[in-house]
Amino acid sequence: MIKLAAEDAEDLEVLSARLQDAVVKLKNLTWLPRKRRFAAVVNRLQWETGGKTRVRAGLHFDGVLKVQSQKVKLGAGEAVVSVLALKFTPNGGEDPGGVIEIVLAGGGGLRLTVECIDAELADMTGPWAAIGTPDHERI
Repeated sequence: MIKLAAEDAEDLEVLSARLQDAVVKLKNLTWLPRKRRFAAVVNRLQWETGGKTRVRAGLHFDGVLKVQSQKVKLGAGEAVVSVLALKFTPNGGEDPGGVIEIVLAGGGGLRLTVECIDAELADMTGPWAAIGTPDHERI
């Protein structure tokens, strides 16, 4: 079981590696504008133990000012998307803010405009056998 926090771009890369090939139903993505929080419950592939098991994990970002989506069917709550990576584009200068992009398979994505990087990923269940696993060697 892991519990990781991210406060800078380097930390976010660690979260990105842990989230590669996670799957999530669109209904399990939530933006709470008043709390400035974006949260998700994902089924994370456990790459750190060989990539043959999954766990349910909670992911949240705080200090979120705006959320935008591209090529994501927001009304299709049961649709499942696969996370490829997290990317951060800083505003520059002394400003700690920027845009965190959640890159999804198939060309879609979510863009979170943030005051700063403030994220946490925590496993919530024990592992189970992954039914299907990606074959990155074939690509």
